[in-house]
Amino acid sequence: MTAVLPAPTRDLAQAEADLRQHGVAMVADALDADALGRVRDALYRAADDDLRRGRTVKFGLDYAHDDTNQRVWALPSRDAVFCDLVEHPAALHLVRAMLGWPALCSNISANITGPGGGEMVLHADQLYMPQPWSGPQGLNIAWCVDDFTEDTGATRIVPGSHRLNRTPTPEESVASDTVPLEAPAGTMIAFEGRVWHRTGNNTTADRRRAGIFAWYTGPIYRPQENWFLSLDPMTVRYASDDLLVLFGYKAHGLGMVNGESPR
Repeated sequence: MTAVLPAPTRDLAQAEADLRQHGVAMVADALDADALGRVRDALYRAADDDLRRGRTVKFGLDYAHDDTNQRVWALPSRDAVFCDLVEHPAALHLVRAMLGWPALCSNISANITGPGGGEMVLHADQLYMPQPWSGPQGLNIAWCVDDFTEDTGATRIVPGSHRLNRTPTPEESVASDTVPLEAPAGTMIAFEGRVWHRTGNNTTADRRRAGIFAWYTGPIYRPQENWFLSLDPMTVRYASDDLLVLFGYKAHGLGMVNGESPR
């Protein structure tokens, strides 16, 4: 497959076109310096707190022998700034374009790749959905909290893999050529659920690289995160209508109670 990646853009119509053609799009400067600083501070504060308290839980697609990745789970309950990412206008523009509305935020968590490792199993995010796929059943919105570079372990994809409509075979998981999604901090990267990807190797000696990944699906799929159990009640109490839809608290057609939305 030809390693063609679209250029970063601030034009959401162009990003939508890039997603449809390439399976991936990059939205430049989606977070300004102030927003990026608040997100970065909140994430590393939560990550360091998890390490101190022994509350880390390994991601299922990390290799068993590699403990250099740290996953930070259930971000909306850690700081309200992560709710801002879930319903960020640029993210929801692409979610609505690719998946329609209503949609669900299936999960939003962070992956922090530490020095000396970080590689994970090559996969597609909609791997649990029946194959062959008829099209994208989900959309991953990745937020570059730090610079995504090849040497810090930027997410790597197999360009064109979304056209295969299936997960990689074990042989392809090992042998497929991947390219890094390199972008400066503050960039929003979107890639649809059929794209094969993995975390790259962080070859630096002293730099962590953080990315936040929000996975959106149609309302027919059960969310990966059980928001009814993990969300802080205050988060639900002050959530916008869009957030209530995305977390499954406000229903449209599915998830009704006596024919009406529970909220």
